[in-house]
Amino acid sequence: MINLSELRVFVTAAEEGNFSRTAERLKLSQSAISQNIQAIERNYGIELFVRRGRSVELSEAGQAILPLAREVLNSSSKFEDAIQNVNKEISGELLIGCSTSSGRYIMPSLLSLFQKQFPLVKSCVKVLSREKVLEQLLSEMIPLGITSRNFEHHELTSEPLFEDKVILIAHSSHPWSMKGKANPTEIVNQPIIMREESSGTRETVLEGLKAYGITLDRLNVVMELGSAEAIELAVERGMGIAFVSEMIAARGLSLGLVKRVDLDGLELQRSVFMTKRLNYPSTRAQNKFWAFAKEQRQKLNTEIWNSLTTLGSV
Repeated sequence: MINLSELRVFVTAAEEGNFSRTAERLKLSQSAISQNIQAIERNYGIELFVRRGRSVELSEAGQAILPLAREVLNSSSKFEDAIQNVNKEISGELLIGCSTSSGRYIMPSLLSLFQKQFPLVKSCVKVLSREKVLEQLLSEMIPLGITSRNFEHHELTSEPLFEDKVILIAHSSHPWSMKGKANPTEIVNQPIIMREESSGTRETVLEGLKAYGITLDRLNVVMELGSAEAIELAVERGMGIAFVSEMIAARGLSLGLVKRVDLDGLELQRSVFMTKRLNYPSTRAQNKFWAFAKEQRQKLNTEIWNSLTTLGSV
């Protein structure tokens, strides 16, 4: 007899590729994760994973049954959803893949508001690259994604959720910080810290600088980091200037550790989108969140920027 709890552990472990991360996501001990996996393997005489140090990879058998396991869990979720519908309650898990720094900042606020209305819904946010969000949406590993890219794919639909401003920051003692402004063409003479190649922020910055004839090969890139928070800290330490989301810079700006530098004529802004699959049966929790996020969009944008304005004036 299939045990749904064991099946859920198997699918989550397949997605995470690591038993400790699986334990964190499911709020279980690592030994409990191992025991659930071993129970399936023992009951059916198969090996689900190949252990490679701290990480695990699906075995051939595990790869074969993973799609079927997902189908069983999806059917179980729909069954539970139907039962809850009889009682007029919204419950279940809300899994969201999030790729952007701004998304990671706004999701806690948005989800806290959502859970006040629907307290029986359990939310889980997975931090992924934009490419992974797309991949997991299409493979049905996640039902919803938050990214800075409007994916043009016939199986997906997107809605704008938030407008993210990208600003230039410098150490508080930098000459530009005194003036608070500079000419975009002067950037080529400055040490600059950039996000990694796949970053949406980097894409936005390079696209904006094109108008001034500035390409990546002309920039003095002294460091590339995969975290906007790490970049902001590097600027605090005087290692260079950098473009970051205004939300990321808010703490440093409020403490006077970094300063905003306006570039004449250059304003950088990008949209953050929420995406889901078209023509795919969603749970009521997923449908409610989608509708709720659309309703909250204007309020969310206003509250976030009001809070940043307040921080900036500290």
